[in-house]
Amino acid sequence: MADQTENKPKRRIRKAETVRELSAKAVDPVEATPSRGRILWRGFTAPVRFIGKGLAKLGRALGKFKVMRVIGRILLPRYFRNSWKELRQVTWPSFKQSRQLTGAVILFAVIFGVVVALLDFGLDKVFKQVLLK
Repeated sequence: MADQTENKPKRRIRKAETVRELSAKAVDPVEATPSRGRILWRGFTAPVRFIGKGLAKLGRALGKFKVMRVIGRILLPRYFRNSWKELRQVTWPSFKQSRQLTGAVILFAVIFGVVVALLDFGLDKVFKQVLLK
């Protein structure tokens, strides 16, 4: 008996990872590609980047003044600030994943619609026969 229990492999318990830890490990495929953003903008990346960088510089320059920080805290409610912080932590799906998930949702909606239509048609026929006789 003692020999059998000694030969059994010991189980290892793995630490469960949280969603935040998994997303921190994940590599964003959009950021890994050199043509970041070109899929969505198709040639409009330069003006968008230029405007975005200018607004970021302006925000940083104005953020150094305490008066502007106070005004920002008054004008931007806590909800919007916290929402923006959460959006920056999101791991967004790649274009391929988005396309696949959208296709799955459309396929499910079509199949579900056909099932509901067939059920409605069948129940309509049954109730017309039962109630009109």
